[in-house]
Amino acid sequence: MTQDVQAMLQTHPQPQTLFDQGALAECIAACFDCAQTCTSCADACLGEQGHLTHLVHCIRLNLDCADVCGTTGRVLSRLTQPDQNVLRAQLQACVAACRACGDECERHARDMNMQHCAVCAESCRRCEQACQNLLGSVNA
Repeated sequence: MTQDVQAMLQTHPQPQTLFDQGALAECIAACFDCAQTCTSCADACLGEQGHLTHLVHCIRLNLDCADVCGTTGRVLSRLTQPDQNVLRAQLQACVAACRACGDECERHARDMNMQHCAVCAESCRRCEQACQNLLGSVNA
């Protein structure tokens, strides 16, 4: 997926200059991957017989994170006349959503041995880091 993202960034008629292009491509790919993983984790949580009442908060965070990550990926993919403040705020929201979801999923992976939550927590951490890296790569 990252290759397709990079190809689109490289062929865009109005190349972006706000972010390092490699970090941007990596972040977009991580956002879309995390959105899919969080959606799948929410569904897996719904399938956990006997644990559903303990997983309501996790499911909520999964779905919130999936929405925020998907939106972040789409916002970052639009290169024509971006607003720097909107991009920063969106990235910061994605960091917060990934951190909250990752923390919750880590607890369920550890305390309830839910492997789907372990996978989700890892994806959330990768996306959180990619967003942090992108925020740190802002070109002057």
